[in-house]
Amino acid sequence: RGAGARNGTSHLIRGLGGDLPWQGVILSVSAVSIAGGLAMLFLVPDGPHLRAGAKFDPAAFATIFRSAEFRASAFGYFGHMWEFYAFYAFLPVLLAARLGSDGATVSVWSFAAIASGFLGCMVGGYLSRGLGSARVAYMQLSASGLCCLVSPLAFLAPLPVFLAFLLFWGVVIAGDSPQFSTLNARFAPPRLVGSALTIANCIGFSITIVSISLLAWLIETAGPQYVFVMLVPGPVLGLAALRRLAAKPA
Repeated sequence: RGAGARNGTSHLIRGLGGDLPWQGVILSVSAVSIAGGLAMLFLVPDGPHLRAGAKFDPAAFATIFRSAEFRASAFGYFGHMWEFYAFYAFLPVLLAARLGSDGATVSVWSFAAIASGFLGCMVGGYLSRGLGSARVAYMQLSASGLCCLVSPLAFLAPLPVFLAFLLFWGVVIAGDSPQFSTLNARFAPPRLVGSALTIANCIGFSITIVSISLLAWLIETAGPQYVFVMLVPGPVLGLAALRRLAAKPA
């Protein structure tokens, strides 16, 4: 899940490539993806507790959500997914509205804001050792939800403040992602972990289709300054679901 912070690679290539055509950007990103896959294959060994693979079980859908803990972590994750990729998708639009038509500058800052998510993932991982994943996810989801809420005001702030705000938003919007993956894996029924994670991911990414489509329509209607407020319900509902898990001792 923390690999989501790499989604800004295309923006970096576009920003540094000048007049590089879109085909060149696609080929470059594909090469980076292949290199990442090969690095995982050859440099990251299987852990000591790896279990033999099992087939996907559709009947798991009814079983996994009987667990109150899994339900809490999964619905927290669903709230996170409402905002996560919608932010990534329309961040360049928001930057272009503020910075103007300089495509290279928009691309570089889009990359910076998205890539800053690795800090949230890394620091969140260290904090989770003492605070627990639920509490770290709760804190970061709270922060990203607040960013959604105040985004119209941040748009009007001086440019350095606006850019710093986007960098911070990039940190916290990605940082809870690996924590939710950890929680979902921990609270899924042991014999259905793979099926549970598959189902949760499918629901989560289906939710992103709705939020991205909604923002696309709203941006055409009202412009980008105010529409990110529509992402607030995701964090609010996610926090409500996660509240009891976050209150438990680590």
